[in-house]
Formats: sequence, C-alpha cells, structure tokens
Amino acid sequence: MADENGSPLRHGSPFSEYRIRTVNIAAPALPPAGAAREEPMSETPQHGSFVWNELNSPDPAAAKAFYTRLMGWSFAPFPMAEGEYWIIKKGDTEIGGLFPLAGPDFKDMPAHWMTYIAIDDVDARAGEAQAAGGTIVRPPFDVPGVGRIAIVRDAEGAYMGWITPKM
Repeated sequence: MADENGSPLRHGSPFSEYRIRTVNIAAPALPPAGAAREEPMSETPQHGSFVWNELNSPDPAAAKAFYTRLMGWSFAPFPMAEGEYWIIKKGDTEIGGLFPLAGPDFKDMPAHWMTYIAIDDVDARAGEAQAAGGTIVRPPFDVPGVGRIAIVRDAEGAYMGWITPKM
C-alpha cells in the first residue's frame, strides 16, 4: 500500500489509502473563524511547544460520556457552520477540542487524537518539512481569530497540525 505520493505506508498504520486521501481534504478541526476565545493566549507560545489537542470522533456522544466519566472533563458546545464543535474543559480551563467526524469525507475514519504544535512561521517551516522528508497534507491556511495552520506528516508518517497562533 502507498500514500498519495507513492511512498509505502509503514506497517501497522491505521490509515488506508482511502483514509490518507480523506485526511488530505479534511477541514481543520479548530474553533470556527472569528470565534471569541474564553481564555486567549496571553503570550506567543514557544516554537515547537504543544498548544492544542483535539479528539476527532465519529461518535461525539460516546466520547463525551467516556471522558467525562474517566477524566472529569466537561464539554462546552461551540457552533460551527459545518456542525457543532466542543471545547474540552478541565474545570474552567480549556484543554482541547472535540471534532465530530461526520459526513462522507470521514467515512470509515477511526477516532483519533490530533495535536497542534506552535510554529514560528508556518509558511517557511512547511518548505523545511518537505526538505526533511515530510509531507504537507494541507498547505498553510488562515483561520481568522485563531492563526495560520498547516497539516503535516513527518518523515515517519505521523500527522500533526502546525499553527502560528494569532495573538
């Protein structure tokens, strides 16, 4: 099995050829454009630091029940044009998001966690990622009120979001 560039998939990868194509067209799952954040970042996160975690789930109700019971998390609805997104909270602190994998673009995609890493310059680093053997799954794009984001696959095949946060 190979990815969209003809590179072989690593043994044990949860992504089939179909799923990799789906990831390439999937919309980012961050709070919607222009949305006001309850707790804006007070300073620019350090380059390379983890800044957001997001559960992508085909069954958000089951995910919310599981994590509420086992982690004590709560979920605040956050309406989006494409449906509802939830902000994951521990007490009053926003610790992540829950994105519903709904619609044909996500058919058969398993639930998974997506992490976002602060990057000093998403556009410049995207070119460097390719030179280092990575793949740009979704080129840099702006999310108003949030920042500039790219979806990247590293040289080993791990997916992540890179974000230059808007401060």
